[in-house]
Amino acid sequence: MEYIYCRQSIRYRFFKRFFDILGSGFGLILASWIILMAYIIAAINTGKSGFFLQLRIGRHGKPFKVIKIRTMRDIPSVITTVTTEKDPRITPMGRFLRKTKIDELPQLINIFLGHMSFVGPRPDVPGFADKLSGDNRIILSVRPGITGPASLKYRNEEEVLVKQSDPEKYNREVIFPDKVKLNREYVGNYGFWKDMRYVWKTIFG
Repeated sequence: MEYIYCRQSIRYRFFKRFFDILGSGFGLILASWIILMAYIIAAINTGKSGFFLQLRIGRHGKPFKVIKIRTMRDIPSVITTVTTEKDPRITPMGRFLRKTKIDELPQLINIFLGHMSFVGPRPDVPGFADKLSGDNRIILSVRPGITGPASLKYRNEEEVLVKQSDPEKYNREVIFPDKVKLNREYVGNYGFWKDMRYVWKTIFG
């Protein structure tokens, strides 16, 4: 299956990747102690590895495993991949880690390895981005990111979903199509300094 690739200059690709490597490497040095503490706490709370690895769809539709701090315990009766604010699987400490975004710090490893970028469409679980068709597949021409226009708009997504009678349906029919629209606009018009603004907004609100 052919993919649609966004047009981007060689210089832009170089600066974007250079910033990702430099930023993630520096971030891992600074945040390593936080990640280690969060890992230990998560392991104690959940009785499993403190790292949670989940299959996501990356650039060109290639799957990779995103690395996060484990914030949920297993409940056999709950199998959905859509998480709401009141999800019973989230541990009390996990709720704090998710609220502060500490659970996402290990994704710096994904960025350093080239699976992700700081800015780009959020990587979806199989069944969403990999099912895109036509011009929407341009989203798969870039590395997925930790933040971006769609991530900023839906930074409180779990709070939105908990208000819905059918969170999975609302996510599939309302949120995901809107994210696709925002991500298409991002890929079609992005640049290095625009990326820096998204990073700034993510950190400083």
